[in-house]
Amino acid sequence: MSVLTARAVGVRRHRHWLFRDLDVSVEPGEIVAVVGPPGSGRTTVLLSLAKRFRLAAGQVTAEGRVALGYVPEVTEPEPVFTVTEHVRERLSLLGRRRREAADVDLYGLDPHARGRDLSPYQKQLLGLVLARLERPAVIALDGLDDGLDQREQAALLHHLTQIAASGPAVVLTAREVDRSAVSTVIDLGSGHAGAEQMPEAAAEPEPSELSEPSEPSEPSEHSGADRPLDSRGGAPSAKDGAEAVREKPEEEAAAGGEEKADGEAGADEGER
Repeated sequence: MSVLTARAVGVRRHRHWLFRDLDVSVEPGEIVAVVGPPGSGRTTVLLSLAKRFRLAAGQVTAEGRVALGYVPEVTEPEPVFTVTEHVRERLSLLGRRRREAADVDLYGLDPHARGRDLSPYQKQLLGLVLARLERPAVIALDGLDDGLDQREQAALLHHLTQIAASGPAVVLTAREVDRSAVSTVIDLGSGHAGAEQMPEAAAEPEPSELSEPSEPSEPSEHSGADRPLDSRGGAPSAKDGAEAVREKPEEEAAAGGEEKADGEAGADEGER
């Protein structure tokens, strides 16, 4: 049974379609990669599949919760919060006991490290930690190769493969990805958002030991044009956007967007 289904999905800016006629079905444990060059709309597709972006056409349905991992400028860590404080706050927002934080797997992160001091790789790990607290059916994250070196990319993909093997599906974006390591590729490079099923099931890459993640090889390439509009019609800050780290429950966020978001204006800010 599919946990995420998109049928004839499209987003446009004014009269220009960013993408359209996207059909994809995601099963539990699958990894879906949205690939394409900068400006091709990867983040827009990701947020659309995560039900965080108003569509101009089609429909996305999900069986279970779709949780956002790290999406730059959308789920940025709070600068002064430690890793543990992020976990405790998310547990509280989910109605769970803050003391559960002591048993949460932090993927090797320093529990006392503050959000402002985390590297791009460490922000991705924190995003996974927080997303998994929601016990989601799908985890969506942006920029597998954005600011990460080869070892960090391999290590992150290893973690994602392990998460997928435990049940949740994973949707990620990248400029390009090892297609033998994922189940489905949505390639935006041709200008048509077509989903290509890989011939073999996702294969787990060799794990990479990263006791001390190296510095990012290049700066993050996320601009304001890649962000959805917030409920006031402006580009979101690190606390706004599709779903901030300290997000409200999914239903409340969706209701706010229904009342105030303008679909085509939101898409206007979404292209990358």
